[in-house]
Amino acid sequence: MTTLPLPLPAPSTAPPTTPSTTPSTTPPATPSPAPSAAPPGAPDRPAPADALSVWPATTTERPHGQLLVGGVPLTEIAEGHGTPVYVLDEAEVRERCRTYRTAFPDAEIHYAAKAFLCRALAHWVEEEGLGLDVCSAGELELAVTTGFPPERILLHGNVKSPHDLETALRLGVGRIVIDTPAEIARIAAAVGAEGRQKVMVRVTPGISAGGHRKIRTGSEDQKFGLSIRDGHAQHAIARILDQSHLELSGLHCHLGSQIADVKPYLVAVRRLVGLMARVRDAHGVTLPELDLGGGHGIAYRPGEPALDLTTLARKVRAELAESCAAAGLPVPRLIIEPGRAVVGPAGVAVYRVLGVKRTPARTFVAVDGGMSDNPRPALYGVRYAPRLVGRQSAAGPERVTVVGRHCEAGDVLAEDVPLPADTRPGDLLALPVAGAYHLSMASSYNLVGRPPVVAVRDGRARLLVRRETLADLRARDVGL
Repeated sequence: MTTLPLPLPAPSTAPPTTPSTTPSTTPPATPSPAPSAAPPGAPDRPAPADALSVWPATTTERPHGQLLVGGVPLTEIAEGHGTPVYVLDEAEVRERCRTYRTAFPDAEIHYAAKAFLCRALAHWVEEEGLGLDVCSAGELELAVTTGFPPERILLHGNVKSPHDLETALRLGVGRIVIDTPAEIARIAAAVGAEGRQKVMVRVTPGISAGGHRKIRTGSEDQKFGLSIRDGHAQHAIARILDQSHLELSGLHCHLGSQIADVKPYLVAVRRLVGLMARVRDAHGVTLPELDLGGGHGIAYRPGEPALDLTTLARKVRAELAESCAAAGLPVPRLIIEPGRAVVGPAGVAVYRVLGVKRTPARTFVAVDGGMSDNPRPALYGVRYAPRLVGRQSAAGPERVTVVGRHCEAGDVLAEDVPLPADTRPGDLLALPVAGAYHLSMASSYNLVGRPPVVAVRDGRARLLVRRETLADLRARDVGL
């Protein structure tokens, strides 16, 4: 398996500090009896490469089952902030941003905010030189109000509400990606007589790629983009070029998510460059930008395939240069939109075991979270590799199914996975690769509040997003 190269510095060996933020109002559960933690000063040691290959690069082990991320024991975070809790490794996020900038030195890299966004993450991304792509007024407002330059933000989405468009124009967003013909007149009218707005056209290149049918967005049979094959993309382009208040800066496509093969991107380059050549021939306009979107696949379990970023960058640049030369076009500025590949491997979800139930068919390990904080297994059949943390077990492995606390038979976090046979209530389980599409897709199903997010770096932890409380949920209920 080839993954993103992430040469992170070794984590601090100083004793971790207590999280400096105020703990959540949700009290942590009482931990299970376990051997005491390693004494202060006990050496950290890298865990076996295979076992932790999908964990943040700063992950280290101590005796008695202690696991540290960013120099902070996961048990300490669970005790200080309660469970479930998301842990986000700041160094991993930043290094992945740098890896993209190194791989694509001449491209614009826009972090896809839908994967996960909070104020601190927006600052990290901006400081590492990335732009941002958003798909709602909410994501846009949060980014701009925390100081992200609006001209480095791109707004897209298969449809945009009037509020989305009004907010984008009011805040001065850099580009708006048109995804449906109705948006052309709406944006032109909203810009006004004295205004001018850069736009792109999202095209459907007719490519089926992605890890699950629900996340394949480049084919003809889904809701995104305007088809090249049936002429809708060309018609929209002609309409935009007739609007004096709209500046067409280029073409946009997004093929899907969890793509582990380079070939679909190369096909997309050829088809989009072909469309650019037809635009030049028909309208005398050379489009300066080409956005290939994201969707770069990552491994959720050891041994799973992941997209080789170095190979992708090399082959995309070569294909773009060759296709443009054949068409007699200058090479456009490339835009790339990674989301999951930046933040996914930087996150870890920590749960407390509430119960173990053995049936004739299987053993269920129930935890204090579930589909309200991670709906992805139910939606897409995603498989995870949970790990017992906080104590060393001498028991052999047992195949179990880790389930949540919600009133759904489909509330399953990890099916048929090995855990120690003596896993018991009070134990902590950690789920790696939890940084993307967890909190951003979370809900308050069964009126269970969404978990907090705690950042770790150099032996320190700090609260980024507090836990959603029952008081928060009651405050929205104003019907009486």
